[in-house]
Amino acid sequence: MSYCVKCGVELDPSLEKCPLCGTPVWHPPTGEEEKPYPEHREDAGKTRNNGLVILITVFVCSTAAGCILLNLLLFTGSLWSLNIIGACIFIWLFFIPAMISRKLHTPAVLALDGCGVGIYCWIIALQFHGQRWYPEIALPLIAIGTVFIVVLNLLYRHVSSSILCTAINTVLASGAYTVIVDLLIGHFKTGQWHISWSAIVITCCLIMAVSLFTIMRVTRLREEVRRRMHI
Repeated sequence: MSYCVKCGVELDPSLEKCPLCGTPVWHPPTGEEEKPYPEHREDAGKTRNNGLVILITVFVCSTAAGCILLNLLLFTGSLWSLNIIGACIFIWLFFIPAMISRKLHTPAVLALDGCGVGIYCWIIALQFHGQRWYPEIALPLIAIGTVFIVVLNLLYRHVSSSILCTAINTVLASGAYTVIVDLLIGHFKTGQWHISWSAIVITCCLIMAVSLFTIMRVTRLREEVRRRMHI
């Protein structure tokens, strides 16, 4: 039973204010809190991307076909349409496989993206006499870069997803990739395997990696960094 805190009159539980003096009524909680969300969770169902897949496919195919016709009939000075065709292939490989199959894992999608970049560079090599630089520089860099990205993704998903650990892996991978770029370019120019400018880059990457590892292992440093950077 409720009573008015001002005049003491007995109140009905449904009243919001005292009918005698107008004082607002406060109803104490009954112990059963009302949840702001429903207890029963329903599956919203899987969205279908068939229409978007068809739209992107038609767009890239029509773009490639239109550029081929223009190249063959009007602008015949060079094979410029190959660049557009390569871009269309890359766009299709970048978007469509992941939209068609939900069971396709991220490493497989990244590998397809690497294949798209490789095909695009190969088309460019056909136009600009890339019989040498494509297999000796472009193709190895694309393949190694794709492997690095796939490995970083696997480490993030299955080993550790912390910001510091991800930063350490990224810094080390970037330094190693820089050394590979330097080695391949040097071998392409001189026929010898040696490093030059990448030594500075890999030294800086190692210093950064050691510093980040120290922060990650020392609790006081880690908490200080999180507090100052709001992470």
